[in-house]
Amino acid sequence: MRGVGSVRGRSDMVSRALARDRLGVPAVLCFVLAGVAPLTVAAGVIPTAYATTGLIGIPAAFLAVAVVLGVFAAGYVAMARHVTSAGAFYAFVSAGLGRAAGVAAALVALLSYSFLQVGLYGALGPAAEAEAAAHLGIHAAWWAWALLAWAVVAVLGQQRVEITGRVLGVLLTAEVGVILAEAVAGLATPAGGRLSFATLSPGDLAEHGLGTFGVLAVVAVLGFVGFEQAPVLGEEARSPRRTIPAATYVALGLIAVVYAGASWAMAAHAGAGDVVGAAAKDGPGLLFGLGGGPLPALAQLLFLTSLFAAALAFHNVVWRYAFALAREGLLPAPLGRTGASSVPRAASLAQSATGLAVIVFFAATGQPPMARLFFWLGTSGGFGVMLLLLATSVSVAAFFGKDPRGENAWRRVVAPLLAAAALAGIVVLAIRNYAILLGVPPGDPAAWAFPAAYAAVAVAGLAWGLALRIRRPAVYAAVGLGPGAVAARLGAASQQVPR
Repeated sequence: MRGVGSVRGRSDMVSRALARDRLGVPAVLCFVLAGVAPLTVAAGVIPTAYATTGLIGIPAAFLAVAVVLGVFAAGYVAMARHVTSAGAFYAFVSAGLGRAAGVAAALVALLSYSFLQVGLYGALGPAAEAEAAAHLGIHAAWWAWALLAWAVVAVLGQQRVEITGRVLGVLLTAEVGVILAEAVAGLATPAGGRLSFATLSPGDLAEHGLGTFGVLAVVAVLGFVGFEQAPVLGEEARSPRRTIPAATYVALGLIAVVYAGASWAMAAHAGAGDVVGAAAKDGPGLLFGLGGGPLPALAQLLFLTSLFAAALAFHNVVWRYAFALAREGLLPAPLGRTGASSVPRAASLAQSATGLAVIVFFAATGQPPMARLFFWLGTSGGFGVMLLLLATSVSVAAFFGKDPRGENAWRRVVAPLLAAAALAGIVVLAIRNYAILLGVPPGDPAAWAFPAAYAAVAVAGLAWGLALRIRRPAVYAAVGLGPGAVAARLGAASQQVPR
């Protein structure tokens, strides 16, 4: 009987393991950049930021935020060398601030990435509706196109991880190539025939005051959301101690160059004094109009694939978090089991069911998909990720404060605390200006409902974690342990409860 039990134990551990050694730096980079959705930000967020803030220093803002996130990444990737889990934020906070705090972070992460994933259908549907009507003569409601995209994401979400990576790689290469081509075309044809560097200067940011800069900083941070995903793929990466840092820094640098370059090109082409008005008038056309020939049409098509790639990438992030939590006993056990493809099919299907329910709800109630589904949920998902970045910065400092583990002072203490201070300031400004971020009047219930939802989820997670410590110590012992969770649960001594 002991032999049978041993076999069952090993089988259970295998069924709760993701595919190892399947993702190199290029594949991880594709997952990360697809989640960032560069063309979606370049064509949608940047013109909106010009129009709503009235600032021309947006390129400088992207560079400044890239520096802040680069400081954050120093401690983040250092901790990724010592803590590996498909639920990266959850595992990092658990290791640094305790298991109860980790459970709170896990619930915030699930809510944040679910908002980001399902919110993308609110832009995919209307964009596909417009393109199909204009070029194919097909007239169908936005939700029909959203359901088509949802179905493809649901199918690909069941496939081996390297297959998804290849799909994202093809889409992403074309996407980034078009952005760079548009940017070069815009910089080559500046207004007045003279290229200006004024928008790259931080002076315009400083002279408009802290509040305005704070809103712009929040918008810029939201544009980078997704760069933090590399450690989520640590269990499946080849040589994760090398792959994860490389993918994180390359992604951050590439995103900064693409965003700063695209926003600079828009201002240069329209003229620094006219770019705000042009952005308000043209919207995404501000980017699409930089190049000639077939480039604008190709850019609009790839705008659709950018949204699709982001939806697929975030779908994979959500099921990884659900898998990590189920493997450690915090969610139903079937969500934490993998099949022959090493993909947790139940977790992937659960996220697909969530997306379907949201699309059906918005279609049935007639709410505007772009404003309510895409913009509100996308912005709020990004805000949740900012909260996780802040919590993780503090966790990194706390983790290495217990044991330096061979890391230097910059990665252990200085960088995490500097990043925490900067991110805390941005979070405060975001809460104070949440109505502006959502585009609603001050006092609108939505302006406080989303921050309040995160607070409620975090408190519930903390209470749940503390209850587990008392009532289910074996489960509590495995919180945040990642691939070792099953072994920890099988071998945990219930009479000894770790802190």
